[in-house]
Amino acid sequence: MSEPKSFHLSAAVHEYIVRHGTSPDAVLRDLAEETARLGPISIMQIAPEQGAFMTLLARAIGARRIVEVGTFTGYSALCLARGLPEDGQLLACDVSEEWTAIARRHWERAGVAKRIELRLGPALETLRGLALEPRFDLGFIDADKPAYPDYYEEILKRLRPGGLVLVDNVLWMGRVADPSEQDPQTNAIRAFNAAVAADPRVDCVMLPVSDGLTLLRKR
Repeated sequence: MSEPKSFHLSAAVHEYIVRHGTSPDAVLRDLAEETARLGPISIMQIAPEQGAFMTLLARAIGARRIVEVGTFTGYSALCLARGLPEDGQLLACDVSEEWTAIARRHWERAGVAKRIELRLGPALETLRGLALEPRFDLGFIDADKPAYPDYYEEILKRLRPGGLVLVDNVLWMGRVADPSEQDPQTNAIRAFNAAVAADPRVDCVMLPVSDGLTLLRKR
């Protein structure tokens, strides 16, 4: 956790940011360290300052029902679940039994496992199988980039008015702002960013948190 995930931050500034916010506790630190041992794939884990922001945001809006697309080893889910009341519920969607096994152990240790329902399988199928009621208060998208528009649409139709959607990796290490970058992943994120910025159903702000975090409020 000593290296910034944010491409635009120096290590010193990142350390200062983390130190002057709510710091990760022992469970989050251990989870981050275990995830780091997976190798380069660990870059998929959210940054500690983003996790603290997500916990605070869930608490600030009084979220009771949250849906997450892309759980990985569970850091983001743990942070979101900590923002829920005791009877709140987080639906976590992922496809990997291996990665989410790490998540489950740390959720149990953190005392939030009872607030998290993990569904393994294609997230789009899971979302489409959900009823339109009761509605979610908050959604978080951090999965395969070309499918972002589909996840967004399925969550938005199940989100209460005034509810929020958070979308990760919208700066894509700065590649979205470089016209020479024309790979499918970068172009998919560019297209998604342009679409939600122009979507009349939501208010939208893109924040330079970690690798870019878009915050959307359903009107």
